[in-house]
Amino acid sequence: MTDAETEIGVDPATLDDEDLFRELSSLYRARMSTLRHGPDAALDNHFRRTAELETEYMTRYPGREVDPSRLTQDF
Repeated sequence: MTDAETEIGVDPATLDDEDLFRELSSLYRARMSTLRHGPDAALDNHFRRTAELETEYMTRYPGREVDPSRLTQDF
């Protein structure tokens, strides 16, 4: 892994599905701790990385299944 990858993370488009899901899960586990206790730079990085990974997920799964019981209103 290069210094740039360590600093900003691997390009989500290069991850296979298993690695993408693992990265997303890791971010979600760290979210509250980063939000409450991380320095501004860590929080900024967390927001950026989350957006990158979630965007990649939506690119791969634009027709993902939505659980109707989770809908609270019509959009």
